[in-house]
Amino acid sequence: MTLTADRTATGQFWSDVDRHLVRYGAPFTPEIIERAAGSFVYTAEGRQILDFTSGQMSAILGHSHPAIVQTVQRGIASLDHLFSGMLSRPVVDLARRLAGSLPAPLEKALLLTTGAESNEAAIRMAKLVTGRHEIVAFAQSWHGMTHAAAAATYSAGHQGYGPTPPGNFAIPAPNPYRPDFTTPDGELDWQRQLDYGFALVDAQSSGSLAACIVEPILSSGGVIEPPPGYFAALAAKCRERGMLLIVDEAQTGLCRTGTWYAFQRDGIVPDILTLSKTLGAGLPLAAVVTSEEIERAAHERGYLFYTTHVSDPLVAAVGNTVLDVLEAEQMDVRARDLGEFLRAGLLEIRGRHHVVGDVRGRGLMQGVELVVDRETRQRSDALGARITRRCLELGLHMNVVQLPGMGGTFRIAPPLTATREELALGLEILDQAIGEATAAT
Repeated sequence: MTLTADRTATGQFWSDVDRHLVRYGAPFTPEIIERAAGSFVYTAEGRQILDFTSGQMSAILGHSHPAIVQTVQRGIASLDHLFSGMLSRPVVDLARRLAGSLPAPLEKALLLTTGAESNEAAIRMAKLVTGRHEIVAFAQSWHGMTHAAAAATYSAGHQGYGPTPPGNFAIPAPNPYRPDFTTPDGELDWQRQLDYGFALVDAQSSGSLAACIVEPILSSGGVIEPPPGYFAALAAKCRERGMLLIVDEAQTGLCRTGTWYAFQRDGIVPDILTLSKTLGAGLPLAAVVTSEEIERAAHERGYLFYTTHVSDPLVAAVGNTVLDVLEAEQMDVRARDLGEFLRAGLLEIRGRHHVVGDVRGRGLMQGVELVVDRETRQRSDALGARITRRCLELGLHMNVVQLPGMGGTFRIAPPLTATREELALGLEILDQAIGEATAAT
């Protein structure tokens, strides 16, 4: 293709985008992506871009991992999709293996497609089993865009869509960098904050509290990691009220934070666990995992969550391959080691740039919060957008939280297969981009 023809084709592409695509969130990245491999994506112009977000925080084994490619090629030629009432070996094998990776009594799995769908199924199950309907979530949560999941999502998406289902309550997220309740020395007093949050819930509840749904690390909310001890206290609040605890590990599950599941740090076991993103390593696979007792109660009450792609064999086979690779290559250990390297580099960047207010996270899920002033901790959506643009120009794809008033926190989640050299490259580009973007103001 000649240069002129190539430019014409590119112009037509973006014309078609403007004419035919529904816009569904943040602006589209101004690149045409032709292929992806490992830790990189490649544009139509031949540019190589380091992917520091694992796609949509999902491709934990990098793009086009050979084992995943082989599984998909084999599966699409033999066993792809079935009637929802039919079962196959990959589905049963994955359910068994998920149970084997989790503490008792989590042993019953429902295989679905997306995080929103798994949270929808979990909330529906909790309501049916408890006979109640009220749901509690963090005020900066993201659980998906389907009906019940969206009602429990408070970081965005409520305005303009009419009333949500009755009985949804928000409690404040425990953010150590921006404490609302403080101890005498100015640190976050999370116990007092939690007590206050549930006092408000109790005041508003009609006596029908069914469940609390939480992320171990609030990703879209700004990579907020509740302090040690918080989730044990939250679980106790749930038990006191007869509520189920649903833990949403869409982004944190399966080794990303340095343990197989992020909730393990806190010594708790959720009543219902939801998985997605990382389970399919970029393909549409999700799971709801719960106890035999809860599953039996749900079944006896006529639990219904019948979808087109429930228990699909092809993606279940991919899930088994993901577990194979995670186990064989000890990806939990790798994520811990690489996470320490990444964090050390981010702290060095913080030491060089006054606009970096905080570095936080665990393993290969790190957050960098940008501020105009470290003393006031004033946010700047514009600053985050400028640095993101400069990173892309230099060959690094970064995701900055783009919600109103929260647009200054980078979510950094490279693949677990990334090398130290690739992480070092990303750190170098980020360092340069911050310096150039701040110098230009």
